[in-house]
Amino acid sequence: MTVVPRVVLSAPSSGHGTGALSLGLLAALADRGLDVAGFKIGPDQVDAAYLGLAAGRPGRNLDPRLVGPERVAPLFAHGAADAAFALVQGTMGLYDSIAGRPETESTAAVATALRSPVVLVVDVAAMGQSVAALVHGFRAYDEQLWLGGVILNRVASPRHEAMLREALDDVGVPVYGALRRHELPPVLPARRHGLVPVVQRDAEAERAVRRLGEAAAATIDLDRLLALAGSAPELTAAPWSPEPAAPSAGERPVVALAGGPGGSYSHPETAELLRAAGAEVVTVDPLRDEALPAGTRALVVGGGLPESYAEQLSANRRLCIAVAELARTGRPVVAEGAGLLWLARELDGLPMCGVLDAVGASRDGLVVGYREATAAVDSVVARAGTTVVGHKQHAAVLTPRAGERAAWRWEGGAPEGFVWRGVHASQLVPHWSAYPDVAARLVAAALAPAEAPA
Repeated sequence: MTVVPRVVLSAPSSGHGTGALSLGLLAALADRGLDVAGFKIGPDQVDAAYLGLAAGRPGRNLDPRLVGPERVAPLFAHGAADAAFALVQGTMGLYDSIAGRPETESTAAVATALRSPVVLVVDVAAMGQSVAALVHGFRAYDEQLWLGGVILNRVASPRHEAMLREALDDVGVPVYGALRRHELPPVLPARRHGLVPVVQRDAEAERAVRRLGEAAAATIDLDRLLALAGSAPELTAAPWSPEPAAPSAGERPVVALAGGPGGSYSHPETAELLRAAGAEVVTVDPLRDEALPAGTRALVVGGGLPESYAEQLSANRRLCIAVAELARTGRPVVAEGAGLLWLARELDGLPMCGVLDAVGASRDGLVVGYREATAAVDSVVARAGTTVVGHKQHAAVLTPRAGERAAWRWEGGAPEGFVWRGVHASQLVPHWSAYPDVAARLVAAALAPAEAPA
């Protein structure tokens, strides 16, 4: 049994201010001295990282499509261990699903799986008494959903707020706070910076989170919200554990994980799985470190490394040379997302690590979506024929799209990614908690003798 006071913060659709308010609530409660935890529904690692910055512990993704619906509650219980309050930030609208599977993948479905009350954030800038009809409809749509109340955003005036509160009182919906139009300012660093401001402990990002915390503390009834969170029942799901069935003994190979002082570009569970499999996990900063950690036997570059830092990655020539040498000796190098681009010969005319005989180029627009992929060949990541679900989000593409030995194949698309010696590189980003064998395979490969350079 897991007892964690919790709420899910959602909205009728994107754009109502759920993200900024989630950060503000976590920061405000952390400032009170509470141990808090933050989670993001869906694959967005940037939102999860900022939730972690606000909470002071790793922010985690709860994505039913990537990890399977059955792992959502265990992963939540693991990430919220010993927390006095947990906030789960929804995605899109409450009942929406990117993949068209709202019964298992929507914010509402996750809230039901977590037996958690939902607080709906509603942008009321152009709304009056109709807010009651809107919220009543969301509450009535699914009888299994526990709609605990609302927070009003972009309220125009005290008179406007009184009108909205009266309308919601008529349908029996509590209001936990009301924010004026200027009280959730766009203070966070631009999205193009990705996880970097969090990973680097950027002062601007920390100031922005504090500012949002001050706004939440001034406008939200935190005590009432904590009381709602505390009314959530026990979770029957056992917490997820990275520990293998048979713990490894003996040498602990050094596995370098791309990141910085504020975390890595991988999901937090990646490092936990690697340590449980027997690795000594050491951070390497692709933007600042000029060498791999001493004794590095393997390298993992997570999918959160942003494409927009091509110039900085290219300028770090010493680390590029070290990564190329590690790959040439057959050591495991796993690169996800933009990590694939870093291993290429060049990106937008800038020299990269040169591990892969491929050239990257940025294009307008994004490739976004889930893929059910099958391993095309044996690799450090998976045996040939293994099927995984991953997520893609990128603007830059590689030519060629795949090497002589492709990493993945999927229906309706050409083979993608590169497998060469111990290298596995692809723009597909799986969640390792769903495939813990990846960590075990990588650590076993790291312990194997090095090959002669090619």
